[in-house]
Amino acid sequence: MLGGCGQSTLSPSSDASFTSRDRQLLAQAPYAQASIPDQYRRHIVEYPYKEPAGTILVDTDARYLYYVLPDGKAIRYGVAVGEEALAFSGVAKVGRMAEWPDWIPTPEIQARLGPYPPRIAGGPANPLGARALYLYEGNKDTLYRIHGTNQPEYIGQAISSGCIRMTNEDVIDLFDRVKQGATVVVLAPGQSGWTGASSRRG
Repeated sequence: MLGGCGQSTLSPSSDASFTSRDRQLLAQAPYAQASIPDQYRRHIVEYPYKEPAGTILVDTDARYLYYVLPDGKAIRYGVAVGEEALAFSGVAKVGRMAEWPDWIPTPEIQARLGPYPPRIAGGPANPLGARALYLYEGNKDTLYRIHGTNQPEYIGQAISSGCIRMTNEDVIDLFDRVKQGATVVVLAPGQSGWTGASSRRG
């Protein structure tokens, strides 16, 4: 399985890439810092598969997101996987990137979990957290997101709602590495360990 591949080195979380706004907003976070299990903390791991450097691969079963580095390495982040995350698999592109994004609940979310205001301003209480990557197929928004969270205690778990959630510290780190237009491979449930991910389209 991807989750067990190769040697890994814990990559300590750093706030070096935080902006002054990040520091201000995270200091006001309305949640406690969660104790993330070691396997879901940020690691540098061996990545023996064929996705090129700069690719993101999401393994929903294992609750890991990989950012592929050169020379057979990757940064592995722990994630929480919500129901909306299971609605898309295949290959997409990062079509938009946002810092402290507003959240616009979909009608389906309003019906199932609401009522919410039509738009919730970005900030530490916002479910999208500090950063969001919006995935597109061509010019079409897939409605699939990789984003921060105001519930870090759920990292490593399957949860009832949301897309792919990362801790705010990890999503800031990922955001600073990713280029708009980057390829994102999302493994369908049951595909953990798929070694030909880049040749599959959903």
